[in-house]
Amino acid sequence: MSGLQSAANIPELRKRIFFTLAMLAVYRIGVQIPTPGINGEALGAFFAKNAGTLFGMFNMFSGGALENFSIFALGIMPYISASIIIQLLTVVIPQLETLKKEGEAGRRKITQYTRYGTVALSIIQGTFIASGLQSMTGPGGEAIVINPGTPFILMTMLTLTAGTAFIMWLGEQMTERGIGNGISLIIFAGIVARGPAALVNSIQLIKAGEITLFFIPLIVAFMVAVVGVIVFFETSQRRIPIQYAKRVVGRKVYGGQSSHLPLKINIAGVIPPIFASSLMMFPATIGGFVQVEWVQKVSSAMAPGTIYYYILYVAMIVFFCFFYTAVTFKPDDVAENLKKNGGFVPGIRPGKRTAEFIDKVLTRLTVVGATYLSIVCVLPTILIAKFNLPFYFGGTALLIIVGVAIDTISQVESHMVMRNYEGFMKQGKIRGRN
Repeated sequence: MSGLQSAANIPELRKRIFFTLAMLAVYRIGVQIPTPGINGEALGAFFAKNAGTLFGMFNMFSGGALENFSIFALGIMPYISASIIIQLLTVVIPQLETLKKEGEAGRRKITQYTRYGTVALSIIQGTFIASGLQSMTGPGGEAIVINPGTPFILMTMLTLTAGTAFIMWLGEQMTERGIGNGISLIIFAGIVARGPAALVNSIQLIKAGEITLFFIPLIVAFMVAVVGVIVFFETSQRRIPIQYAKRVVGRKVYGGQSSHLPLKINIAGVIPPIFASSLMMFPATIGGFVQVEWVQKVSSAMAPGTIYYYILYVAMIVFFCFFYTAVTFKPDDVAENLKKNGGFVPGIRPGKRTAEFIDKVLTRLTVVGATYLSIVCVLPTILIAKFNLPFYFGGTALLIIVGVAIDTISQVESHMVMRNYEGFMKQGKIRGRN
């Protein structure tokens, strides 16, 4: 509480926090504004029936906006997809890689390309969703679209695209004028907003006798333990010592100091679980629309709770961990920059040998990070499938919540330390921010 009081005493930090909360309130209001021409009851019944498919996952990340089919139904996912595509293209297209190395001007250009990509993906997704809704019906056979046709498709496409563009603008404003990463906070708010409904549902299950009171402390203890594990791994680092050689320029001596190169255990972040979850939900989604025997068999075999699901899910998480780490972190570039600045790893030759050493350390860290992500993401699924326990904040959602919370607290503490205030914890600080 003393840390919160100190934060409130800083005018600039107080304005940033209030601005962030105001923008999140605007976002949550927009989630409740429905898109015209939709039968809300039929759509809600459809999502209740398909909660375990790809629709359920997108609905979670949109904070329930897809279930309500609000003006923010697409959420921020098109922006995330565009950002990932641009990052992958920087490896393939030399011009983008050159822009990435040009500093602030290059970053602005890449951000502009990401915005264009977001609008393009929103138009494509909005058109397909509007077309698909016209052929969908609720569990009772009632039509979801009240007046289907081309006008409905155009209106829905424009509405969803404008909604995503507005969310993207909100996120950028929060990043620039608020506290924390705006896009991450929007996803965070969407997931946390479903907490009260999950709590009410748990109480109803207890009253109905489907969950005994004996399991409640176990569920709470398990969630606390998982959060602790996530915090530990997300803040852990492997610090490679760096020594800078002395240089004499005129009458002054530069360099000679020691430093370190911090490497996170989980460099890929939450991208591998998101990609893996999306791909693993495709069979269940397709099985709900295609009533063919072999499709239904594949969909049943890949359903959560089967051994094939767990094996393939873990394999995809491991693959995307290595793939995304290889795309975003270049040991050769790091070794080259160290060599240019007169830095070296003690006992390792500069240049190629340093790159090989960093790559070896990075590979070992990625193995540990992939194992940690696999355990965190698979355990909640096992609890739900085998023991019928409600674990509403699954592995991916919990990773996002904890990661965004750590990053936001880190930025708040940075503002406080700059003004000689203590952080939130008097006896220490969040690790990894020296």
